[in-house]
Amino acid sequence: MSDSDRVPVKRALFSVSDKTGLVEFASALAERGIALVASGGTARALADAGLEAKDVSDLTGCPEMMDGRVKTLHPAIHGGILARRDLAAHREAMEANRIEPIDLVVVNLYPFEETVAGGADRDEAVEQIDIGGPALIRAAAKNHDFVVVATDPEDYAGILRQLAENDGRTGLDFRRCLAAAAYARTAAYDAAISQWFARDVDIPFPRRIAFGGTRAEVLRYGENPHQEAAFYRAWPARPGATSAAPIQGKALSYNNLGDADAAFELVAEFDRPAIAIVKHANPCGVAVGDTLAGAYARAFASDPVSAFGGVVAANRSIDAEAARAITDIFVEVVIAPGIDEDARAVFATKPNIRVLAAGAMPDPAAPGLAVRSIAGGLLVQDRDASFPDSAEARVVTKRAPTDRERRDLRFAFAVAKHVKSNAIVFARDGATAGIGAGQMSRVDSTRIAALKAADVAREAGETKPATVGSVAASDAFLPFADGLIAAAEAGATAMIQPGGSIRDDEVIAAADERGIAMVFTGRRHFRH
Repeated sequence: MSDSDRVPVKRALFSVSDKTGLVEFASALAERGIALVASGGTARALADAGLEAKDVSDLTGCPEMMDGRVKTLHPAIHGGILARRDLAAHREAMEANRIEPIDLVVVNLYPFEETVAGGADRDEAVEQIDIGGPALIRAAAKNHDFVVVATDPEDYAGILRQLAENDGRTGLDFRRCLAAAAYARTAAYDAAISQWFARDVDIPFPRRIAFGGTRAEVLRYGENPHQEAAFYRAWPARPGATSAAPIQGKALSYNNLGDADAAFELVAEFDRPAIAIVKHANPCGVAVGDTLAGAYARAFASDPVSAFGGVVAANRSIDAEAARAITDIFVEVVIAPGIDEDARAVFATKPNIRVLAAGAMPDPAAPGLAVRSIAGGLLVQDRDASFPDSAEARVVTKRAPTDRERRDLRFAFAVAKHVKSNAIVFARDGATAGIGAGQMSRVDSTRIAALKAADVAREAGETKPATVGSVAASDAFLPFADGLIAAAEAGATAMIQPGGSIRDDEVIAAADERGIAMVFTGRRHFRH
């Protein structure tokens, strides 16, 4: 670091909403002889701590006004931040207008995101849109050749280290890094505000769209070891892998996070205690039961081979009985809204299992956006929050499903919604009996699901696979009768599908010939 890169810090401006570490940081600066300037509540907090800080209004000659909306938007402040110290014209303008330089700007923004998340009404939300704060941050970041900007209490320790190591000065590379972080903060803040406004005025897809996130962790690698990756928390928050508190285990990988999210969203579909076991973003076993332990046993029995090394999600707080069942084999991740103390003790005997407590269940019907990157752009859609209720389902065959079949049809269709297309799910008595995922041909998905069920039965020494007497669900319409026939040959007695094929009549006729009850939902659930 050359001497020309190092800039002394002689005056610091504070205007913070989050006062975490404020007094300690300001005290350390004051001990170095750095003059403190502060606005509003920040100035009061410093004064209460016995620190001498000049109020912003003393610099501007104007009182804080309009309920705090106007206090730092003044040439005496922004001139002190934006002036280039290496330009004579700038220095002359400062001298002529009695503007003192500001070398460090410490600002964090009004808590807009937290206010909205807390259920605030529109007026409260609008009042939490910060104006002066982003202006200060952007000004300081723009003039990073001469000014240090801090937007997060986590920045404080690094700034103090720089000052200690460089005799009260900061290096250019350090200031550039903080400037980059500052612009990311204002971008994420504005993204949250723009998303909220778009929802408030009912514009689902505005002409310009912005997304923001806060880095939670740099991951070891992405989907593959040659890919770098990081995990960001986005706004608005949704219970799940992104919000979960780690109870034990190694850091989560890119694939762990994806699978945990897929599994947790799936079990959120069910009211009864439910377990989902996911492998490579597809469920390999799902079941409901009277207890989590019972549901786990039935989900595991659906495909014991694939369950090894999978991700397990529960929609209830996990107890010791369920924990003992889950830890019978190796699993990568367990996620649930809670993990009780007895269960934690059980999991502690298997320290390699990553255990997450999400705190709550996501609402499967809550609106939101799903975003996917493609080369040069983003695909944005409503998340698939809908699910056809019984009033929408229409029996199209001569035989109507029995009450048991109806329950299983709804269960199977809920699972199919979370299986990669083309998806076929066999289910019986609230548990998956066979899952066929991600095939180019729907009939191939049907046959794969049936073959896997047959393999499971053979390994278990059973005389017939679980698909016999089951129901089957398809995430999209059956284009030909061959998929229905394959499901019937596997033992399915009822079928649920969206309908809408030009060959629906052929498919219905094939069902009637075989005594299959079939229901059309009118709603597709592709998942690519």
